[in-house]
Amino acid sequence: MENKKESTVVTMKNVAEMAGVSTATVSRTLMNPKKVSTLTRQKVEQAARATGYLPQALSHRIKRNDSRTILVIISDISDPSFIEIIQGIEQTAAGHGYLILISSCAPQHQFERTVVNLIMTKQIDGILLLGLDPPFDTLKTDRSNLPPMVMVIKFSPDLELPCVHIDNLTAAFEAVHYLYKLGHKKIACIAGSEFIAFSHFRLQGYIQALQRNGLVVEKNYVMRGDVTYESGARAFATLMQLARPPTAIFCHNDTMAVGAVQQAHKLGIIIPQDVSIIGFDNLSLSQYCSPPLTTVAQPRYQIGQKAMLLLLKRLQGHSMPAGSQLLETKLIIRASTCAPKH
Repeated sequence: MENKKESTVVTMKNVAEMAGVSTATVSRTLMNPKKVSTLTRQKVEQAARATGYLPQALSHRIKRNDSRTILVIISDISDPSFIEIIQGIEQTAAGHGYLILISSCAPQHQFERTVVNLIMTKQIDGILLLGLDPPFDTLKTDRSNLPPMVMVIKFSPDLELPCVHIDNLTAAFEAVHYLYKLGHKKIACIAGSEFIAFSHFRLQGYIQALQRNGLVVEKNYVMRGDVTYESGARAFATLMQLARPPTAIFCHNDTMAVGAVQQAHKLGIIIPQDVSIIGFDNLSLSQYCSPPLTTVAQPRYQIGQKAMLLLLKRLQGHSMPAGSQLLETKLIIRASTCAPKH
């Protein structure tokens, strides 16, 4: 009986051992061959082909550097607010002859290895980071080895990368200020996770709107959710059990707002006569909610479109200065808000 030959995964270490160099040299050679000598590059490429780490066809692609492929890395692939952004990216990319790859960043260790391999083998020309910082350590070492990157939605000034996003703080401020102008004095907030960047700014907008209008920021009026329907429903139920329940609630996204509305129906609470609710994002479901949801609209398709155009400029050799491009938001007033009863 014949033994089946075990398949082995070829690693960069195997290439380094065959070429007689360090793994760092292998990485440098594959990511930026101009930084090594011709002899070293030849040894590494020969070892890569011999071990099967770098097929001949892929080796040619490296030298041409024309994959015409963009990698879109998403913080949460299940987030419905990303759909139109991705459509803007994809249609703009297709119009310029590019394909896009979409990847979530979990599980972390497998994802990081996959992305680094794509970068080293130059199977991608650029990266769009949708809602997150670069999730790999290579940014901290030698950025010249990395393809051009643009951040979308999340802005991190310290990284000095261009970004297309909205002013979450001001948008949240205007939404909460609108509730105050309706006559609400007991305004609660169903916030997203503290680890989500937009949640931090939207919470600050909520706090500043209360303070600007002379209202006290009550800790038990701020509930944390995980931007799902269920967390919005749970947070709403908890708020309604308070001795002084709020008359209005600002939710950090439409999904939690719809969850809150549905929970109100279950509890026999009438929206908006008993409690006004505002969402954020203007997802398509918000206008079909019962009642239709007042929400903050952000130009999601245009965000994706502009981010892709910005990346294309860099790929075409134009300079791409760091900094942010802010797009405007708009408060869409529907039937989920009204003046309080009293």
